[in-house]
Amino acid sequence: MPQTHEVKYEEALKRLEKLVGELDKPELDLEARLKKFEEGTKLARILLKKLEQAKKRVDVLVKARSGDTSLVPFDDDLAEDSRASDHAET
Repeated sequence: MPQTHEVKYEEALKRLEKLVGELDKPELDLEARLKKFEEGTKLARILLKKLEQAKKRVDVLVKARSGDTSLVPFDDDLAEDSRASDHAET
């Protein structure tokens, strides 16, 4: 898949799904399968990178003990702390 422009997540996912379907076809020779697998691997890396970028941009609505809510950047550590405190309260 040529990288002349920034690939959108949805386009990359659709192409990866198509490649997976094509790999299931018994009439493909080994070389064609390897090329499709290689392209799929590159697309999977692109998709993972885009998901990581999106994760960094997500804001989480947090409710303070005072009852006020505020938006804070998503942070794995914050999510873990929140889940731990939820379990401690129950």
